[in-house]
Amino acid sequence: MTEVTGQINAVRRKVGERVLEAGTARTSTVSQVYDTDVEDLWEAVTSTERIPRWFLPISGELRLGGRYQLEGNASGTVESCDPPKSFSATWEFGGQVSWIEVRLTPEPDGRARLELEHIAHVDDDMWDRFGPGAVGIGWDQGLLGLALHLASGRDIPSEMGPEWSLTDEGKEFIRQSGDAWYAAHIAAGADEAAARACADRTIAAYTGETG
Repeated sequence: MTEVTGQINAVRRKVGERVLEAGTARTSTVSQVYDTDVEDLWEAVTSTERIPRWFLPISGELRLGGRYQLEGNASGTVESCDPPKSFSATWEFGGQVSWIEVRLTPEPDGRARLELEHIAHVDDDMWDRFGPGAVGIGWDQGLLGLALHLASGRDIPSEMGPEWSLTDEGKEFIRQSGDAWYAAHIAAGADEAAARACADRTIAAYTGETG
């Protein structure tokens, strides 16, 4: 079991925009400080041996220009790599291409911060329906897995697999994550009622309670 509220509160979330050549993109950013150093954190998020221990099985070549495939999820190409500080990659899923940028920075107390920014051209209708939580809740789940792995040095428990989202604890985590993304959406200037409706629809989609 994990301390749901503590993990939710440990993450910073930000919603924004970025102007790209193809037009304005939406950005959803998460960051968390971990009780390890930058070198260990870098290995945890870039090694094909360690990524499956907290996230998903991965294949391919995790090098500049290399292709990767996350089992049952996204694939993409590594577009930049500056160890142990940062990397960026395309995030190709469901016929859509977006981008992730991951930045690692040392904290004054010797710990390390991970910041992940997901950049995507999102259809206005889709954004108005689901908002930033559509990708944000998924990244919150990823940061939870990373926190559990780094805290224990072990693989995340088997009961924390895909079916965990349907347990009472998993649903509570999704609800709190969705509420946190609702707050980030409001902080970015969204209408409160519209942001609340987005969050509720996204939470229902993740928990299977679409009724």
